[in-house]
Amino acid sequence: MSILLKIFRRPDYNSDATQFIEQLKAQKPDLDARQRAGMAIFWDKHVDREAWGEWRKARVPQKPYVYQTEVK
Repeated sequence: MSILLKIFRRPDYNSDATQFIEQLKAQKPDLDARQRAGMAIFWDKHVDREAWGEWRKARVPQKPYVYQTEVK
């Protein structure tokens, strides 16, 4: 280990955020399972690739400025 690493080494330091999370997990041991269940509700979904492809093909390109009227 170099001299600089020895000087700046802080093995016992925990930030306030780390301390808060550790304390929260100690108070609520089921927190990880609840987070995984919550993610499963909103994020872990089956994606129908065919329907997604059809939706992408059916999109109408948007003009750079939506509210600009047509110039004739």
